[in-house]
Amino acid sequence: MNLTVDGASIFAGTGGRDFDPALPAVVFLHGGGCDHTVWALLARWFAHGGFAVLAPDLPGHGRSGGEPLGSIAAMADWTAALIDASGVGKAALVGHSMGALIALETAARHPGKVTALALIGTAAAMPVSRDLLAAAEANDHAAIDMVSTWGNGFAAGLGGALVPGAWMVGGTMRLLERARPGVLFKDLFACNAYEDGLTSAAKVTAPAILVLGERDMMTPLKGGLKLAATLSKARAVTLKGAGHMLMSERPDDVLAAIKDFAA
Repeated sequence: MNLTVDGASIFAGTGGRDFDPALPAVVFLHGGGCDHTVWALLARWFAHGGFAVLAPDLPGHGRSGGEPLGSIAAMADWTAALIDASGVGKAALVGHSMGALIALETAARHPGKVTALALIGTAAAMPVSRDLLAAAEANDHAAIDMVSTWGNGFAAGLGGALVPGAWMVGGTMRLLERARPGVLFKDLFACNAYEDGLTSAAKVTAPAILVLGERDMMTPLKGGLKLAATLSKARAVTLKGAGHMLMSERPDDVLAAIKDFAA
């Protein structure tokens, strides 16, 4: 479906069901350089389980108009505006990587609009290496190569996909290659600049579930556990051997961890 948010046309997947604002809502927020397609399994499960689902392409991403936003705070305010535009008033938020920071900041800045959080592949801070930032700013494919290599866990590099013949590292490359020039850099820059994670976490009153990869090189496990300890109503699930791209590496385990969080 399409919504108008802050004057821009925004596309959002609905999990294969018509969006019904009378149902409890779940909003899925994708990571840097990605789009709504990373939520295919989870969005469909919730949509067919009695929830109103929105899996938006953030501004300037995927099929959405507008320009990419420059900070996590701006993306959080935009998420609150999206909830208003959808007519639901409040929603549970699911975020991966940058999307988890957006969800966290939305809950801190707009507590009345957030009922619960599921934060996947997350930490309170997400510093980005200078080499990666420079490559992304130059629209050098090396940036995509770095994210694809560091983002996928050890098993993903050897194969290990649940879908026979699928190549998880290559799938990440194709996903990032679809982004418009400059989008990955803006997203990485916003993540690198975000310094309010623990301060915002201390303000959050919504219950939270964190799903973390034991071998995550982009948001290391210790950072996720520190964030969980700062949130007042949180529990963490660690997936052994997993990296950062948890929805492709361990889709069933992620679903098992979060399927009850919105209730």
